[in-house]
Amino acid sequence: RSFSLLFYRAVRDLKPVWMLEEMRTMETFYQDDDLKQRTYTPSEALLYAVVHDHQPYARFLLGRYPEEALAKPSERFWCCPSSAPHLTMAVRYDRHCILRLILHKSRTHAGCLPAEDFRTLLHFACELQRPEAVIILLGNGASPQALDRNGSTPLDVTLEKLRETSSSSARRCLDILLMFTPKVGVKMRAALEAEPGLWRKLLGENTFGFLAKKSPAPLVLVAMQTVVKQLSPATILDSLQELPIPTSLKPPGLPGAR
Repeated sequence: RSFSLLFYRAVRDLKPVWMLEEMRTMETFYQDDDLKQRTYTPSEALLYAVVHDHQPYARFLLGRYPEEALAKPSERFWCCPSSAPHLTMAVRYDRHCILRLILHKSRTHAGCLPAEDFRTLLHFACELQRPEAVIILLGNGASPQALDRNGSTPLDVTLEKLRETSSSSARRCLDILLMFTPKVGVKMRAALEAEPGLWRKLLGENTFGFLAKKSPAPLVLVAMQTVVKQLSPATILDSLQELPIPTSLKPPGLPGAR
């Protein structure tokens, strides 16, 4: 266990890739309970790289071992019920740069990947209020209409978090979701109508009217919905940031946006 901790700490301390690979492939650095020695797999190493945001190491592992790095780790190493542990961890720790790397390498459609507790990754990102992860997942094909086991969409989850926390991150997630959701079917519409004063304060008059189906979508939202359809998933964050429009019209949550 002490030997294994050395490798973990080396990744945490962002040691050079060549050093980490030497350590990873040395049998000394992984010792099972039955005293059989083996090396760390690329999949296990990638999990460490995600946790500690070691982007060069993640890029190396995904480039050198694309299939092995994204393989499911052993139950002894990973016990959570996710079929996409690396993506799940990237969302949990808000590692959006590595999230983009993984989605670029993975051939699996992001919207169909169940995360913890049988929710989609997009639901998970909305619950954790990760706006960058939300826009990356949506840009890579995650469905904003996907339902979790409670019949809630990511938009429903976001509205619940906004009501609980009134946080700016939840509001950014909401604004981003709306850009990718031309037709909204909000499970919480009854709650919106039951407490219109609260929701008008949280959402603003225009957004409240749109979600409550009392008024059409704001023109700015319609324009942004049209724009995002034209952008490449691989570069959607950078493309949105580079659009020749006022900063105030760019979706919140992006670097440089206000």
